[in-house]
Amino acid sequence: MQKLTQTQVIGIASGKGGVGKTTISVNLAVALQGMGFKVMLFDADLGLANAQIALGCRCPFNLSHFLSGEKTLEEIIVTTRYGVKLVPGASGMREMANLSVLQAARIVQAFSALEDDLDYLIVDMAAGIAPAVLSFMAATSRRFIVVRDDPSSIADAYGTIKVLTKDYGLEDIYLIPNGVSNAQEGRKLFERINQVCTRFLHKSIQYLGSIEQDELILAALKKHQSTLEFAPSSAGARDFRRLAVATNDLTPVDHASGGVQFFVERLVSSRT
Repeated sequence: MQKLTQTQVIGIASGKGGVGKTTISVNLAVALQGMGFKVMLFDADLGLANAQIALGCRCPFNLSHFLSGEKTLEEIIVTTRYGVKLVPGASGMREMANLSVLQAARIVQAFSALEDDLDYLIVDMAAGIAPAVLSFMAATSRRFIVVRDDPSSIADAYGTIKVLTKDYGLEDIYLIPNGVSNAQEGRKLFERINQVCTRFLHKSIQYLGSIEQDELILAALKKHQSTLEFAPSSAGARDFRRLAVATNDLTPVDHASGGVQFFVERLVSSRT
């Protein structure tokens, strides 16, 4: 396990909904916290936020209270029973689902006021390529794309990667195949998508790891628990722990990109 000197900010996205993005975000956060890291999860799926449900915690306030000026960002954060700190999004609010780029930038900049000594900030994005989603993705250090082995999920994942690389010039994009029959099938799915990216985008993406199909993952969700708590010996828990190790094995990002970024002041100060 490598020690970190800078907060590593990871955006987790998907081309379409229903592929398990929030489940991976929550369990990755819990796994990293279990490794001894200080982790915060930002539920940036602002129209249909559900990370608090998956984590089994009650959030009196959410991001809508911050944007309205009723609360500071610090005041809406809750600490879950796993030790992971959660910045809750809002659910069932159409205006939150249609956040502007300026509002997204305001949220990103507000994180700089937090005094938490964090190792990882995981940003659970809304599905698709809405302007606010792309703004949040551009503000992260690394981007994880969750995909399932079905034509629409693959097409939407490719479309997301295309926009991130071509329109935003972003790199450090990693693929996480979810719900695959085994690790070999996950690797094959990655290779298929990467071949298309290399051929048509002239960009390569990277493979982080796969999550095998496991009915205990859904069972844990129904109990409002992480898979690692509900079924620690399951294939799903094993894969989430492997994903956390692979994440920590990545070379830490210790420089600012020049755009609006989460914790940009910390990155700049580390270089002076």
